[in-house]
Amino acid sequence: MKRRLARVCLPIILAAAPPIARPQNIVAGRAVPSRADRDNARANFEVDSTLVLVNVAVTDARGRSVTALSRQDFQVFEGKTAQTIAYFSAEEAPVSVGLVLDFSGSMVSGFRQLQQAVAEFLKSANPLDEFCLVEFRDRPELSLGFTSAPEEIQYHVALTKPAGTTALLDAVHLGLRQMRKARNPRKILLIVSDGGDNHSRFSAGKIENLARESDVEIYAIGIGGESKDESTGHLELELLKGPALLSELAEEAGGRYYEIDDARDLPAAAEKIARELRHRYVLGYVPSDRRHDGRYRHIQVKIARSPGQPRLSAHWKHGYYAPAD
Repeated sequence: MKRRLARVCLPIILAAAPPIARPQNIVAGRAVPSRADRDNARANFEVDSTLVLVNVAVTDARGRSVTALSRQDFQVFEGKTAQTIAYFSAEEAPVSVGLVLDFSGSMVSGFRQLQQAVAEFLKSANPLDEFCLVEFRDRPELSLGFTSAPEEIQYHVALTKPAGTTALLDAVHLGLRQMRKARNPRKILLIVSDGGDNHSRFSAGKIENLARESDVEIYAIGIGGESKDESTGHLELELLKGPALLSELAEEAGGRYYEIDDARDLPAAAEKIARELRHRYVLGYVPSDRRHDGRYRHIQVKIARSPGQPRLSAHWKHGYYAPAD
């Protein structure tokens, strides 16, 4: 059932870009001009110190987060060209999280587990985090705007009942739009669904492109197996495409996709994602290709491994769009 879909101007350089102590005015996965660029625009020359930040999660063979790596353990390539890592961080940072939750009829049998999963995920919240909630049935709805009180999210989910059809893609679109209002540099969209879509206006291609262009990481939990609309008892054939759809969205946006066969595994999957979000590396580099051509630049992250060391897996957003003049 599971399958995969088709998966910065530099007229004069006066000096090398100065070391950067912290990633201000930078958006992960997307190149953003620094304040110096904007200030120098009034002069007769420009100094390009655009920095690209890449959020990277590292896991071992069992899917557990790896937290003890250093700058020297990473290599970053843009296209086939190695880049110099100018910024490195492994500190926990506050996050803005948009929860996109499937409240359609096909989720009736696993809805109690969905409520438990939300509670489990919110346990790891810290005071600087913020959360919003998008629920969807036959259409998406912003149930709660950004709040630093996770109990508000949990209370709303506890009082909700599932019904109706599934407008997943429309909900992801609304979620990505809402994330533009987030105050924290690191933005996460967490989707929980059986993954099917039978009522959206937006196409999968449109949403995939939007995810690629955004600075939002997408995590998704998909419930496998056959799904039925409990209001009719009929098998929803569209839902069979769900896992591949969610997997593609997560891959495009530099997050991860977790597929489970039983809704009873939802709380454990949510807790695993919550742990992973707290253990991210941030790698920053000034691109060797400084053209402002607006093109998509592919990023590859490699982890140096000595003989005999266990194999580790890195997860990151696979590219960004360069600035355009």
